[in-house]
Amino acid sequence: MRRTFSMIAASGSALLLLGAFGFEHIGDMAPCKMCIWQRWPHAAAVLIGLVAFFLPWRFMSLLGAAAAATTGSVGVYHAGVEQGWWQGPSTCTSGDITGLSTEDLFNQIMTAPIVRCDEIPWALGGISMAGWNAILSFSLMALWVIAARRQ
Repeated sequence: MRRTFSMIAASGSALLLLGAFGFEHIGDMAPCKMCIWQRWPHAAAVLIGLVAFFLPWRFMSLLGAAAAATTGSVGVYHAGVEQGWWQGPSTCTSGDITGLSTEDLFNQIMTAPIVRCDEIPWALGGISMAGWNAILSFSLMALWVIAARRQ
């Protein structure tokens, strides 16, 4: 049972990665810096799932849960930045321009990222991609935890 739940959870991360790459390459939606941050733990979860297939140890399932929790947490943070609930990284958001000189403002514009983390390029049901990543990643985390508790 542990192997089955691990494979389902790892497959979920693989599907989310494929979806992200699909939006990027087919949908022509370039990812922002925080979008890339959310991909790495999914890639780790896929690799953990491959190892867990051959070595279905409880520890591997806990590592998978940690990877899913990490990407889910980044998704929550990113969704909050998109909604304006808190400030995101200055290298990825528009930030505050109050008090900037014309030269400073020009320099900020010229060094601004092409894709900003505080804009929502796509949403379904009022939830952005970052929000969906958080919801689905925490669901995958639950599957990893179930795997860890199984024989």
